[in-house]
Amino acid sequence: MPVNPIFNPDGSDDVENRSIWFGKTTNLMQLNDVRYHWAVSLYQQMRENFWVPQKLDVTQDVVDYWNLTKAERHAYEGILSYLTFLDSLQTCNIPHIKSSITAPEVSLCMAEQISQEGMHNQSYQYIIETVIPSEKRSAVYDFWRTDKVLFRRCEYIASLYQRYIDYPTPERYFVSLVADFLLEGLYFYNGFIMFYSLASRMLMPGSADIIKMINRDELSHVRLFQKLIPEAMEIYPHSVDQIYEMFDAAVHHECEWTNHIVGNNILGITEASTHAYTKYLANMRLRSIGLEPLYKDEKYKKSPYAHLERFSDTKKEAHTKANFFEAGVTSYVMSSGVSGWEDI
Repeated sequence: MPVNPIFNPDGSDDVENRSIWFGKTTNLMQLNDVRYHWAVSLYQQMRENFWVPQKLDVTQDVVDYWNLTKAERHAYEGILSYLTFLDSLQTCNIPHIKSSITAPEVSLCMAEQISQEGMHNQSYQYIIETVIPSEKRSAVYDFWRTDKVLFRRCEYIASLYQRYIDYPTPERYFVSLVADFLLEGLYFYNGFIMFYSLASRMLMPGSADIIKMINRDELSHVRLFQKLIPEAMEIYPHSVDQIYEMFDAAVHHECEWTNHIVGNNILGITEASTHAYTKYLANMRLRSIGLEPLYKDEKYKKSPYAHLERFSDTKKEAHTKANFFEAGVTSYVMSSGVSGWEDI
C-alpha cells in the first residue's frame, strides 16, 4: 500500500483528480474546493462536538460506587478497562490507515478522530482516578492482564490491525478498514448500555454523562467508516463472504466478553438481551454499508434497549442530538457544559 510523502510537489490538488486512495496529492490541506463534501460536513460536526471530561461532575458517582453490588462494581471496572483498550488501539491504528488517504478532506476527519480517541482515554482515566478507590486503580488499568477473556478479546482485535502493519497489502488494508468499522460500530455499545442501565436506576450519573459524550463522538466515527467502506469495496480486493465472516466473529467475541463481564448480574441486562442487541447492531451496520442483514430472525430487527435511548440524548443546553440507535449523526452545536439528569 502506498504511503503519502510528506510533500509531493508533482502532485495535484484539483478536485477532479482527487480520490480517497491512490490519488496523487501534494499532501497540502487545500479545502477551498473539495470532492467529498460529506467529509467537510462531518469534520465540522466533529469539531463542534468539543467537550472536556473534567467539566462533568462525577461527585455523586464516588458515593454511588459503594452502593453498587459486587457484580456491578466488577462490571463497571472491567468495562472501563475494555473501553480504554479500544480507544488506545484506535489512537495507535488510525494513523496507519490515514497515511494512505489521498483526499485531504477525508484525512482531516481522521486527524480529528485521532484527537477524539485520545481525549476519550483521558475521560476514562478521569473516571478511574476520581471514582475508583486508589488501591484498586492499578488493577483496573491492568484488568486485561489478569482477565483471560478480556486478554483474548484484546488480542483478537489487535491482530486484525497488526496483520496489515506487518505486511501492508491492499487486501489487508481492506480488512483493517472493516475491523475499524466493527470497533467503532459494534464493540463499544454493550459497555455503554451498562452505564445507561445504571443511570436509569439513579446510579453513577456522572459516568453516564461522560459516556454519552463519548457515544456521540463514536457515532461520528461510525459515519466516517460508513462512507469509506462502500468506496473501498469498489477498489480493494475482497469478498462479501469475508465481510460477513468478520461480522459474525465480532458478534461472537463481543457476546462472549459481555456475558463474561456482565452476564445476568445487572438489572435490565441478560445474556439473551446481549445476544439480541449485538446481532441487531451488526445487522444495522451491515445495512448502512449496503449489505443484507446477517441475522434473519425477527427478534434482531429491534433493539431490546430502546428504553435506554434517552440516556444518550444530550439535547438539553447543548442543543444536540446523537441517536444511540441510529447510524448517522445530526448537527452539533458547542456548549460550555452538559446538563444534568433532570429526566431521570
